[in-house]
This record gives sequence, C-alpha cells and structure tokens, in this order.
Amino acid sequence: MGNIMVMTAPDLTAAATVVENAHSVVDTATRLLLVNGGPDENQVLAYDVAHAASTVETARAMLVYGAKGDLEGRIACAYVADAVGELVAKLFGRELEWGVDPGVLDNARSFVAAYRAPEFLASLASTPGPRHLEDDFELVQDTFRRFANDKIAPIAEHIHRTNADIPEDLIQGLAELGGFGLSVPVEYDGYSEGGISEYIGMVVATEELAKASLGAGGSLITRPEILTRALLAGGTEEQRREWLPKLASAEVMAAVAVTEPDYGSDVAGVKVTATPTEGGWLINGVKTWCTFGARADVLMLLARTNPDKSLTHRGLTMFVVPKPRGEGHGFAFTQESGADGGAPGGGKMEGRAIDTIGYRGMHSYEIALDNWFVSEANQVGGDDGIGKGFYYQMAGFENGRLQTAARAVGVMQAAYEDAHQYALDRVVFGQPIAEYQLTQAKLGRMVVLTQAARQFGYEVAKLMAQGQGQLEASMIKAYVCKAAEWVTREAMQIHGGFGYAEEYSVSRYFVDARVLSIFEGADETLCLKVIIRRMLDAVK
Repeated sequence: MGNIMVMTAPDLTAAATVVENAHSVVDTATRLLLVNGGPDENQVLAYDVAHAASTVETARAMLVYGAKGDLEGRIACAYVADAVGELVAKLFGRELEWGVDPGVLDNARSFVAAYRAPEFLASLASTPGPRHLEDDFELVQDTFRRFANDKIAPIAEHIHRTNADIPEDLIQGLAELGGFGLSVPVEYDGYSEGGISEYIGMVVATEELAKASLGAGGSLITRPEILTRALLAGGTEEQRREWLPKLASAEVMAAVAVTEPDYGSDVAGVKVTATPTEGGWLINGVKTWCTFGARADVLMLLARTNPDKSLTHRGLTMFVVPKPRGEGHGFAFTQESGADGGAPGGGKMEGRAIDTIGYRGMHSYEIALDNWFVSEANQVGGDDGIGKGFYYQMAGFENGRLQTAARAVGVMQAAYEDAHQYALDRVVFGQPIAEYQLTQAKLGRMVVLTQAARQFGYEVAKLMAQGQGQLEASMIKAYVCKAAEWVTREAMQIHGGFGYAEEYSVSRYFVDARVLSIFEGADETLCLKVIIRRMLDAVK
C-alpha cells in the first residue's frame, strides 16, 4: 500500500522504560486519590486514572508481544507511543490534580515522536501482525471462523436491518461446534478441561463469531457462559448436573435478568422480590435489558429475598427461572397450576422488546413478573445460597467482561478489514485513497489498537486461568470497548458517504460498537466502582 517506507526499528528497551514511567504517573495519582477523599469525591480524576491504568496495562502486554519479532516490535512500540500520547492529553494542565510535575513524561517525547509519527503508523497500515496462537487454538480459530463466514455472515445484515430473530439452525449449528459448552466442565458434558485452554479458547471463538456479527454471533454464547460461571461458583451439585449439560447442548438457552429500570449497574439496589411460598418462591417486579429474553428457556434472575434494604447486596438471591420460549418482539405467559414443580397457578410474565439502534437479533426486553413461581430446587445454592446471589452474579460477569472485550476485538477486526479493502478499491482525485497518508495513518492505528486489544485479552485469559486477573478483566473491557468506537468510526469515515449507507456492513459495526461500553457493566461504573477501588486496595 502506497509508497511510504519507514525502516524505524523497534526499541523495546526504550518502550519498557516509557511504560514504567507512565505506570508511575498512574500510581502517583492513585495514591493521591487515597488521601484526598477517594473516587466518590474526585470522580473525574478517578475515571481518568482508571482508563489510564487500563491503557498502561495493555501496553505492558504489548511488550511481551513485541519481543516475538520485528513487526510485532514495531506494533508494540506504536501502541506504547499511542498510550503515552493519550496519557499526556489527560495530564496537560492538570498535573497538580494528578500529583505530578509538569513535564513528568518529557523523557518520552522522542520515543513518541518516532513511533507516533504519521509515516511510521502508515507503514503498519497493511500489516496486522501474527496473533501467535498455539496450534490447538489456531484450530479453534479456524473452526469458528469457518462457521462464522458460512453461517452467520450471510444473514448478519438481514438480521440487523429487519431486527429479525436468530434462526434456530444457527443456534443448533453453534451447539454442534461446542460453542455453548466452552466453559462447561467435561464432567457435565461440556468441553472445558480447565486451565488456559478454556479461557483462550473462549476468547478466540468469541472474536471470530463477533467479527461476523456482534448480536447474532459473539453475544450468542455469552448468556450461557454467564449462567455456567454462576452455577459453578454457587450452584449445588444437583443444580450443576441438571443445568450444565443442557446449557452445553443448547437444550436450554439462557438469558440474564439482573438489571432493573431504576437500577442498572447498581445491582445492590435491586427491587424485584422473591417471597417464600409452598414449594418455592413467588417472583414480583420488573427486569430490563434482558437480552434474548423471549427465546430463552430460563432466566438467570437476581431477586431480593430479604426486605431489609440496609443489607444491600447481601439480601439478594439468585434463581434459575424456567419459562416458555417466545418469538418476535413481545410475549405474555401465564403459569398453569402444577407448572415448574408445584406452581400455584396464575403467575404472569410479560416481555416488551426494547428497540435499539444496533446489537439486533437477540432483542432486549423489559420483563414484568407477577407472582411467577419458581421451585425451591431452582434457588441457586439451596439454603446456603440465600443472600449470596450478588456474589454468584459477579462470578458470572467477571469472565463476561473478558468475553465482551473479545467481542469488541472481533468488531474492530471486521471494521479494519472492510476499511482496508475499501481504501484499496476507492479512487479519489486520481488515485486509490489507500495511497493517501491520512488514510494509511488511520489504518495503521487501527492495526495497532486491535492487536493490542487482542494480545491483552490473551494475557488476561492466562491470568484468569490461574484464578487471578479480576482487575485486569475489568481493565480490558474499559479500554477495548472505547477503542472499538474509534476504530469503527474511522472505518466508517474511510467509506465516506457509503459508510452512512446500510448497504455497507461498516455502518452496522459502528452502531454495534456503541453498546460495548454500556452493557456488562457501564463504563463509568466499571471505572469508579471496580477498577479504581481495586487499585486503591492494592496501594493501601
């Protein structure tokens, strides 16, 4: 592409020094927050520090990647320069607030100048770099890529434009590949044998599915993943043997019913109640943003079992709530007497579809429950699980954040590939726009951000396989989901007017990417309530 040749060699020693200097800035600001009232009193600073820390940790992962070859090194140096440039923008004029001296990063100036130079970025525009997956994971990638290309991609635009339901043959095909059992242990008829393979395999599969379609691909395997993790964290042995094999085979599809109209990421304020009755519980209240709520066979539902609001999250219990399958854009069900192991009859569940600008196909619902009966056998954890639903839910969502990051990478990769090809084909003022420096620099930065997001995802997966990485899983979601917005926006911009036309998939990528910083924990809540608080705990 183009005529620009840049021979700047990677300097990973300098990159490592720059990263550590950036980390020291973040650490200083974190310690200052600790003594100056914490994140609640300094929300803007706390938010910026959380994002800066996420970017710096991504840079650390890229140092590992950069050591694997010359191209990898150049991509890594470009990312480190980009990360420091972003940090300087946050610092400028606010050094006192961060507790650092003006010019604290001046020693990185020459590094940033070399590796953020337009010519250097342009040289990376057509060179995404290898992923460095082991052979087993290459096989996973190839398997899910073929399925995504053959089965999902041909119908992705139809599902998006018409907000159609996901076809059953797609669900069954993904089940046959093992897509719903990636985290289900083999002893429960799944495909997980634990360790790194489970986490890396999930990340790789999710990226390939999301590249074809965020809604109809990458997100389809997330809901059973969340319920699986919650059951493994708190379910009784009987519950695991009842539900995990059915989740792995897609005999049962799950939806997550946690968010409420007045309480989004603040799940401690949950109002939906579960009241004891003979043989089980009666559920009353309204849940919202329940993705896949109509088609799902069960809801993973969080409800208040102790009316004492002072208990906050300690008064919440989790339930697996069976329901009939629904179709289309709304549903209404009434329980018959004796249903679900002894329902008294008359319970109602109604779902109203929420129209969205993107992320279509699975549909999100507001679901109202009126005396909906659920058997005591479906109270997660049995008697020991009463009041522990919040913790089981968090166990489900922690890996969901890593999976969301993988979905973002898939969307970013799709956007880059479409923009790259369009730039080669589109001629403006007598030459392909791929030959213009501005286009090349944009594509080069897409390459850098996408590969950085992917490689940090691999590193977080390895940490989580060792029982660590909870903070890093939140960090990667915070970083990657915002990066996806820039990548898809610029991919759309490269398409010019056609980027605004629905006939080009790039417009779908853009509206799909926008949801990533909202679901699975809104970005602001993730930064202020999870990332920065864990960082403060670490420096206390």
